[in-house]
Amino acid sequence: MIEVLAPGPLATVQDRGRPGWAAVGVSRSGAADGPGAALANRLVGNDVGAAVIEATLGGLAVRFTAATLAVLTGARGPATLDGRQIAHAAPFHAPAGSILRLGAPARGLRTYLAVHGGIDVPAVLGSRSTDVLTGVGPERLAAGDRLPLGHAGGTVPGVDHAPVAEPELPPVLRLLPGPRLDWFAGDALRTLAAGAYTVTAASNRTALRLDGPPLARVVERELAPEGLVPGAVQVPPDGRPVVFLVDHPVTGGYPVVAVLRHADLALAAQVRPGDPVRFRRA
Repeated sequence: MIEVLAPGPLATVQDRGRPGWAAVGVSRSGAADGPGAALANRLVGNDVGAAVIEATLGGLAVRFTAATLAVLTGARGPATLDGRQIAHAAPFHAPAGSILRLGAPARGLRTYLAVHGGIDVPAVLGSRSTDVLTGVGPERLAAGDRLPLGHAGGTVPGVDHAPVAEPELPPVLRLLPGPRLDWFAGDALRTLAAGAYTVTAASNRTALRLDGPPLARVVERELAPEGLVPGAVQVPPDGRPVVFLVDHPVTGGYPVVAVLRHADLALAAQVRPGDPVRFRRA
């Protein structure tokens, strides 16, 4: 069992999400930085789809009520276990009663805590993920929550540390043409690639909202709602792009000028308000 002492700005349970429900209005959700969560699970001997805790901008404090093996991946920040520093991407043994505390990462936004056996909260539509946009799945974590752990079977890999490179700044997000590229003036993908954009404070697990050079439209008529996917770059009336992340709505009524390469979604998930973002045509 894990007891939440403090959730920080936002902490949720996440796994690989719930694909296949878009037709009834439910997005996939899941860990915003999928590779980061998968690495955490591998390091403690879990299936890569096991549920983990996703902590946003540090501040998480938990007590382990039973001895377990745990690890931290994703955004790298100060972490202590009973006051002793814990290395990043290095599995550690947490004794019963020990307390883990996360500080704010210097770079990146989301840190993943995995424990051997995984977080075993009830699944909703086949997933233990919290969708912050729709409220599907478990509630956001709060002080006093007690999270059961799954069966700690399987083989634990004998890995002391997994070297993980720091992400480049600014991240360069690769773009594929979107379904409404022809609604925009000139070469809109070139305009995006040439512009300097900054992540605004209105960003969250649903989307990155960017400030920077607006995109001019040549088609001004209204657009009926169309399907959206993670990484869709939608352009509202002010012309400033919005990059949808894992908790995106399943439809949208503004034109989608481009879509991120799937491999770059994890980079997008780790940028924080005030960070610069650059685009490049894939």
